[in-house]
Amino acid sequence: MPISTPDALWSSPAARRLRPVAVEITGLARTVGAERILDGVDLAIAAGARVLVAGVNPGAPSLLLRIMAGLARPDRGTVVLAGLVREASIPEGWARRIGFVGSDPGIPLWMTPAESLELAARLAGIHGPQRQRLIDTALQNFQLGAIRDRPLRHAGRNIAERTALAAALLPDPEVLLLDEPLRAHPPPDRLRLLRIPGERRTVLIGSRFPAQEGGIVDRVVLIRDGQVALHAPIEELDAQRLPLSLRGLTALADLGRVGQE
Repeated sequence: MPISTPDALWSSPAARRLRPVAVEITGLARTVGAERILDGVDLAIAAGARVLVAGVNPGAPSLLLRIMAGLARPDRGTVVLAGLVREASIPEGWARRIGFVGSDPGIPLWMTPAESLELAARLAGIHGPQRQRLIDTALQNFQLGAIRDRPLRHAGRNIAERTALAAALLPDPEVLLLDEPLRAHPPPDRLRLLRIPGERRTVLIGSRFPAQEGGIVDRVVLIRDGQVALHAPIEELDAQRLPLSLRGLTALADLGRVGQE
């Protein structure tokens, strides 16, 4: 069966013209303890968009991305990513089409960058000469070649973060979910690394610090009271002379609500 990748998707003239939906969330809800964190989230994102997801409740974006990645279950609602419906079980092909990096790199510290990428390739079902080519390219792109055989416990958190992002991108997923990514990196390095996924991949970045995502995202989403209060192009902030911050996003959401009344 052919493997779907961003390049394969965008090779279609229809895809380039129509910008198909890569992410579709309907009625998503989840309660944690006694608190309703998500309460009917509806969201549709076009293929190739780079989206900041912020929340008045700082835990809402993280929970949403974890549910999308299949790491947490909703109480109700549906998630469709890259044409795959996320149900009780993980659909076939999920590991190759959906990438996720959490705020914790989640890689065993006794592993080396090369071993981590080898594991990611095996889990994605990548075999033969292609596997080593992809690993070598990832090590080069993320500047991990010089420390490819050094255990992560001796390399520092920034190297673990970089390795986790490289591993998530190795199978060339259509949708990449990033929860507070690369916080151990200085802003210039972080900006460079978060541009590596390219423009043809759909990227969602959950962040408590919206201003740090400037230059990376082209759309903004604000979750308030468990629902999507704002989904707009980032240019709308500039048009209203509002900052890329939680306060600015909230103000833009309020402007939209007033306009609908």
